[in-house]
Formats: sequence, structure tokens, C-alpha cells
Amino acid sequence: MKFSLFIHMERVSAADDQQKLYDEMLELCRIADEGGMHAIWTGEHHGMNFTIAPNPFLNLIDIARRTKNVRLGTGTVIAPFWHPIRLAGEAAMTDLITDGRLDLGIARGAYSFEYERMVPGMDAWGAGQRMRELIPAIQNLWKGDYEHDGEFWKFPKTTSSPMPVQQPHPPIWVAARDPNSHEFAVANGCNVQVTPLHMGDEEVVSLMGHFNAACEKNPDRPRPQIMVLRHTYVADSEEDAQRGAEELNMFYNYFGAWFKNERPISMGLIQEITPEDAAKHPFYSPEAMRKNQIVGEAPEVIERIKSYEALGYDQFSFWIDSGMSFERKRASLERFIRDVIPAFA
Repeated sequence: MKFSLFIHMERVSAADDQQKLYDEMLELCRIADEGGMHAIWTGEHHGMNFTIAPNPFLNLIDIARRTKNVRLGTGTVIAPFWHPIRLAGEAAMTDLITDGRLDLGIARGAYSFEYERMVPGMDAWGAGQRMRELIPAIQNLWKGDYEHDGEFWKFPKTTSSPMPVQQPHPPIWVAARDPNSHEFAVANGCNVQVTPLHMGDEEVVSLMGHFNAACEKNPDRPRPQIMVLRHTYVADSEEDAQRGAEELNMFYNYFGAWFKNERPISMGLIQEITPEDAAKHPFYSPEAMRKNQIVGEAPEVIERIKSYEALGYDQFSFWIDSGMSFERKRASLERFIRDVIPAFA
């Protein structure tokens, strides 16, 4: 089992200073690198202060200059927002600048808020179809002299410029949930990222079932890696764990509000969600977060992650976005590195 950090700048108040948030994100990345974690992942989002990440390659190149060992992953770029030639070239340049440390995670995207602004008229189905055309195209551009005549993009013979350092190319990861997405990833030689979001471990089991079924349907393809992404808080007491669950509950209320795209938004910030608003949510609750997310003292966290390892997951990604203060994030990450990771040595 390998361990990684999944992180963004997250801003829910106009009072939060962006430079300070960025510096704090870099400090958490430094701790992850020096603590021996395998990778750092950061994603792509537009117009949303909830996750400030307009181009993950910029972040990863900066993080590369401040770290020594971690892999650097896009978790994830949003397929319909990229032309294949541009993505192949920018990813290859990032791989070159980072001395071959790039992992390229790709997803169809999830927020209608972003679709409306970046590709008007786009829906999840159309975004998924673009992802399925995009990935083989960039793989071929990395081989060179590739002509494309697809449904969404057409271009004459082209070669990625530059070429990536890693050969045949950086590892590609596909964010997958439904069985068809798993099958597409495995058939195209891609690793798989999954997240159960607010759901419990039954979803973790189900997602692994989809992955195993996809591998069985593609016996001629080498078995790729699979990573599970979960919100994690390593507490110093049960009281602290309960507080962490309450904070994650508020985070998910904001996450759900952005996803539904119904709440007023101004200056990149969604209208404040009050504790009374959160208490009315039909299935988010502190109790559900305490049960479903990886929240607890180190022995409980170890036991939960051991169960994921037993299912066959290759990588566990510590999703640190949570609405918590920097100090609480840092303390949890330090406890994870000190008290949890050694149990998997």
C-alpha cells in the first residue's frame, strides 16, 4: 500500500487571504514529501474558490521545486476543457521540468457550474465521451506523427512537443465510478482512481468489484493500479474525532451545494451555509461522517485502511480538503505520517 496526499487551496470566506492559503498548501506538501509519502495530487477547477486550481500543472511544477521524492499527480484534469495536442504537450513539458515525476489523472468533471462556463451546453455524458476520445489521442501524440479524425477533435499529423521523459509515457489515471469507466480505463492501459465520497465502505467494496470485473474482461491487458481517495482525519482523542466529523460534515454541505449549482454565488464564493442549513441535509451528518470517512485515532485509521489493502487497493490517498484550519490539517497529517504509515511498512 502506497500513501499519497490529495490537496487544493480551499477558500470559503472572503476574509481568507489567498497567498496565505497557498503558502499553507505548500507547507502541507513539504510535510508529505519529507514524511515519505508516495505522491501529491491536485486537481483542476475554474471560477470556484471552494477549490482554487485553474491549472494543476502550474501547482505541480512549483511543488516539484520544493520537494525531492514525491510523485506529482493531476487529480484530475477535466477532459472536455482540453484539446488533445495542448494536453499532450503541457503534460509532457511538466514531466520534463519535474524530471519524470508526473502522473496524469484525467476525469470527465463533475460540476455543472464549470460546464456552463467552460463548455456551454456540456453535460456529464458528453464530457465522458470526450474523455474517451482524448486519452487514446494523447497516447498516440506521445508516440508521434499522429493524425486524428474524431467526433470532437480533428487535426492533421502532429507530434507532442516536447515528448515526455517517462517512456512510453507518464502513467495515466482515470477517475472511474461506473463499470463502463473501469472497463475503458483497463482496456486502454490506464490506472484507476476511485472515491466513495460521502458513502461508506460498502461503496469501497463495490468500486473494487467494478475494477476486478474490468480486469477479468481484459485478460490480455496487464492489471493496472487502483487508488482510493478518502477524506481522512487522524485524531488525538475521540472528542477530537467528533470535532473532525463535524467539520467534514460542513465541508460536504458546501461540496453538495456546489454540485447542485442552485445556491447563489458571488466573487467565486457560494452563499454561506449555516449550521441550521447543514442540520437539514437529508443524508449528510456528523454521525455519517464519523462512520463513513476515515476519522478516528490512529489504531482505528490503521484498521480501516488495512481493510482497503486487503481488498486489493494499491494506493490510499489522504484527501485533506476539509474546511479545517491549517493547524488542524497539519496535526492530522503529521499523526498520519508518524502513527499510521509505519503500520504498513
